[in-house]
Amino acid sequence: QLQLVESGGGSVQPGGSLRLSCAASESTLDDYALGWFRQAPGKEREAVSCISTSDGNTYYADSVKGRFTISRDNARNTVYLLMNNLKPEDTAVYYCAANSGFPYCSGFLFNEVDYWGQGTQVTVSS
Repeated sequence: QLQLVESGGGSVQPGGSLRLSCAASESTLDDYALGWFRQAPGKEREAVSCISTSDGNTYYADSVKGRFTISRDNARNTVYLLMNNLKPEDTAVYYCAANSGFPYCSGFLFNEVDYWGQGTQVTVSS
């Protein structure tokens, strides 16, 4: 059973930056889709970004393209989400997610997720 532990959330002013981390319990993350969802109050959960360790492709929601960057550290079994130029509309609980059954980012668009982290709050406010 894969476990995902997020860290790095917090409160920042508009225009600020945060880096979220997601540490996975397994020693290898081959053949996974790994990434982040977020859910704001009163809104549906949405896929934000994904990286596939199977084909190397990445995905970004249109609302974060050019501002967020997903990356992976194989040695640390950790996935990062660097969030720059944060906006108030980025305020949400961010969840790390992983899919081993269908290890491609296209699956995230259909909420195909096998494992979830506990979530970390990101608040962007002046």
